[in-house]
Amino acid sequence: MAKAASKKAKNTLGEKTGKQLIRRLTAKPITKQMDTFSSGDTVNVYVKVKEGEKERTQVYKGVVIKIQGSGSAKAFTVRKISSGVGVERTFPFRSPLVERVEKLSTGKVRRAKLYYLRDLDGKSARIESELVTASAATSAKTSAKTTEA
Repeated sequence: MAKAASKKAKNTLGEKTGKQLIRRLTAKPITKQMDTFSSGDTVNVYVKVKEGEKERTQVYKGVVIKIQGSGSAKAFTVRKISSGVGVERTFPFRSPLVERVEKLSTGKVRRAKLYYLRDLDGKSARIESELVTASAATSAKTSAKTTEA
């Protein structure tokens, strides 16, 4: 009986190691509709919220204060002021709860991590920005497609 217990479980997926399985899972491309954004940009994040049996989409609007990680572990943090209280929420890029991310304006910042915004109140917490119009976003997408072809 001791010999039977010492046998390793056979891998039914045909993979040699766990690393190869992880590589295969993380190699899948992201198929979500996401605008490219960076720290300082104001974004709308469309998040799926489940309430009982119903599922609805909730919009979370705020400033991107950091983008961290790489590959499948890449995530971004959005900060907003709700009822006078600062609220930060981190979203993984590959999360099934995030439907899409829409960029509203481009922030003019010189830092990758905007942690200093946590200490600022009122008008001093604002970031100088340029508005992103819908026509500009579509023209950028079409110009990217023409350069690929």
